[in-house]
Amino acid sequence: MPFHDDFILRTAEHGDIDRLNALIRKSGVELSQGFYSPEQAQALTEHVFGVDTALVDDRTYYLVEAGNRIAACGGWSRRNTLYGGDQAKSGEDPLLDPATQPARIRAFFVSPDFARRGLGMKLIAACQEAALKAGFSAMELGSTMPGVPLYRAAGFEIVEEFEITLPGNIKAPLARMSKRLVP
Repeated sequence: MPFHDDFILRTAEHGDIDRLNALIRKSGVELSQGFYSPEQAQALTEHVFGVDTALVDDRTYYLVEAGNRIAACGGWSRRNTLYGGDQAKSGEDPLLDPATQPARIRAFFVSPDFARRGLGMKLIAACQEAALKAGFSAMELGSTMPGVPLYRAAGFEIVEEFEITLPGNIKAPLARMSKRLVP
């Protein structure tokens, strides 16, 4: 799905996972500067950030390519998990009921080399459109502090601020955000 001459949006495949995780590691550390301490950014990147392969399996995880490079990634989910890659998950991840529960925005990361070019907004638009087609009327997400400005610009509002404790007793603030979808 082309959306700009230089960028292609497509559904992520299992063969992309290693490259996606490399982008996520780089983005998680470099784009967290000014929002998290280096220790917080490293702990989040190691213990929380990463590809959730359920999204790849569900065909709801996208990537943006620029030539042969992955410039950004992100997706949406019809499953209960609010945030985190495979390494952060435990237990069941049941499907949500579109009639009563919001879809999730998940695992958005942009390569520092491609930051501030509108790629996050394009991914959000694609996710919202797909969630609407799947019958959802709202979306929510768990955002890191660097993500809050992007999601606010896309119309999401903070409904709860919370903190997680990572190994080494490192605490990191996050925000639960939500938005009603309009067809």
